[in-house]
Amino acid sequence: MSENEVKDPRIDGIKTKIRVVPDFPKKGIMFQDITTLLLDPKAFKDTIDLFVERYRDMNISVVAGIEARGFIFGSPIALAIGAKFVPLRKPKKLPGQIIFEEYELEYGSDRLEMHVEAVDSGDRALVVDDLIATGGTLCAAMNLLSKFFSFFNNISLVPKLLLSFKWLPIDSNHLPLQ
Repeated sequence: MSENEVKDPRIDGIKTKIRVVPDFPKKGIMFQDITTLLLDPKAFKDTIDLFVERYRDMNISVVAGIEARGFIFGSPIALAIGAKFVPLRKPKKLPGQIIFEEYELEYGSDRLEMHVEAVDSGDRALVVDDLIATGGTLCAAMNLLSKFFSFFNNISLVPKLLLSFKWLPIDSNHLPLQ
């Protein structure tokens, strides 16, 4: 953090509520457990408020939450900024016509699915998840949304919020971590 940046005092309170679990879900992974954050209404509200303050005036039309913890943060953010919420789901959990994107995890492979009518050309998307490991899930989400030429205004991750509360604009022509 530069000397000109002011750290929001809520961040320290939020940071103390995220438990780090070593070797979960497999050896060598330091899992950041946000369920302990969810148990504290003030810390949870502060987290949502920080996101809302960041994005409310950015003309976001879609908040896409990555299953499952992206739903927890994405839904209230979408409501507060007046955007639609689009769940990006694991396989075979959405009825109707879907599109999908396959990706690699640090401990296997998976895919994300989305309803075909969920995003319109020209939508401005905010992708929300709780953390990033290898970046595979995040890239899959961006690739899936970019099939509709959505503009990615920002990518938000809760631990990233705690590091610096700064994000770089990302568009579909500059996907990270690929």
